[in-house]
Amino acid sequence: MTVEKFAAALSGIVGLKERTVGEEDDALIDQLFFNDPDGFMICQSTIPQQDGFWYGEKRAEEGKVFIEAFFDPVCPDSRDSWPPLKKALNQFGSRVTLVVHTFPLPYHDNAFATSRALHIVNNLNTNATYHLLEAFFEQQDQFYNKATFNLSRAAVVDQIVKFATKALGNSYRSAIESGFTDTKTDHATRVGFKFGCLKGVYGTPFFFVNGFPLPNAGSALNYIGWRKVLDPLVTKQGKTWVHTL
Repeated sequence: MTVEKFAAALSGIVGLKERTVGEEDDALIDQLFFNDPDGFMICQSTIPQQDGFWYGEKRAEEGKVFIEAFFDPVCPDSRDSWPPLKKALNQFGSRVTLVVHTFPLPYHDNAFATSRALHIVNNLNTNATYHLLEAFFEQQDQFYNKATFNLSRAAVVDQIVKFATKALGNSYRSAIESGFTDTKTDHATRVGFKFGCLKGVYGTPFFFVNGFPLPNAGSALNYIGWRKVLDPLVTKQGKTWVHTL
């Protein structure tokens, strides 16, 4: 829709305020806001599916503590923050749920490509996502600084495909390769980053608990720190659900 057509249509709608809305007005509103053949979409937008990787297939439910973590697969602080968080999750069991979002920092080499690999694998098998994330954490030095400085983008993607195949099994290779040519996985990775930006994320790791950001973003939180955060939230009638330290 051109600006002129939009202005004309809008003036028609403005005139509705002093008369009864008829079928022709409904059609005008529909054209203006939802079904414009010229591609001038004013109000309608495509809302993506929920972003993130659920840990242990445990979804957020009422009455459970809900953690959101924003990780960069090649970020050393993200790597260091995962073991204590995982230990806390295993300690609290079903009373705490976690979803991890990728947040590829632009100043970390290959952060976007490794994040995209996680989205690809999550589409193939949600049970394999965290296995690959831990593999990236354990072998981060393969994907930044001198290790890939002289490699082309295609060579880096090939290296990531081989790495993921080794971590997950040969049966994944062809699907991961094709995933890197699928625009949907590129879009999903971008959505994850934009989602983080909308929530005010500016570094990794970055945590939210029940919707509220934890302080000291960008730094790893140790196990005792997680217990101090979570213990008060998983109490029932003044008694903790888990053993004290």
